[in-house]
Amino acid sequence: MIKYCLALDLVDDPKLIAEYVAYHKEVWPEIILSIKSAGIENMEIYRFKNRLMMVMEVSDSYDAAKKAAADFENEKVQEWERLMWKYQQAVPGAKAGDKWVMMEKIFEL
Repeated sequence: MIKYCLALDLVDDPKLIAEYVAYHKEVWPEIILSIKSAGIENMEIYRFKNRLMMVMEVSDSYDAAKKAAADFENEKVQEWERLMWKYQQAVPGAKAGDKWVMMEKIFEL
């Protein structure tokens, strides 16, 4: 199993952050299905103020490009992504249009 860690910021507004957290307590079933069907075996999102960190554990068959292509074709995923962008903003230093950015692992015990 491979593990990835990604970062994203939320718009720094307590009301919007609360809404975002609420959506993630009841993620749409179509989104869960798209995650699992891509070979993502575990996903966790952590928050500190408006900074998010996502940890994904994926199977050897996981292919990020295939997931992105499938998501692009999935109307429900696109609807979710448009909705989430209301709450999200790229971290400083991210390329234009990027949401979640890969973090570099610098330590392991």
